[in-house]
Amino acid sequence: MVEPPQAAAVASPLIGVLALQGDYEAHALALEEAGAQAVAVRLPTELFGLDGLVIPGGESSALLKLMACDGLFDALRAFAAKKPVFGTCAGCILLARRVVSPRQPSLGLLDVTVERNAYGRQIESAILKTPTTLEGGPIETVYIRAPRIVATGPAVEVLAMRDRSPVLVRQDRILASTFHPELSADRRVHRLFCTMAMDHAGT
Repeated sequence: MVEPPQAAAVASPLIGVLALQGDYEAHALALEEAGAQAVAVRLPTELFGLDGLVIPGGESSALLKLMACDGLFDALRAFAAKKPVFGTCAGCILLARRVVSPRQPSLGLLDVTVERNAYGRQIESAILKTPTTLEGGPIETVYIRAPRIVATGPAVEVLAMRDRSPVLVRQDRILASTFHPELSADRRVHRLFCTMAMDHAGT
């Protein structure tokens, strides 16, 4: 991971990874393997010049407290109003318009309702093969104290399902997963986000 952000090469997007909590280094590696330049983001000023941003997993309430420092919460919301953002696990919770079990604030950018810790405690984590609309067949999905998307708005596209619950969704320039794609060797989800960032930069 490169710190601080430098100018992106023409051939690849410059994507930030929120580096407050969670396995942000694994996301950086996954992005680089998917063809992006990955940089750490801890301050609002480090959002400048990025083509996209990943919000990793962790503990969503702790992330909210950390994001309250230095105006980062408002800066992230402003960034996501213009640029692609990808949230995984706790990142998905933070992107959701509604959060339940219990209720908590969020960025409100993705028209979904998310239930926290819906699949039980960490001991009940799982690695599954999950059907997806992405090319290449089922995708490996790693769940660690995962949330559940319990409702989606009409503009939300469901890209993968676990049982009857969406686990990978997209709404315009927002991508979210309830699983941890950075912990799999399959880079299709990160490649999708890189493509979203490149396409948005091209417009």
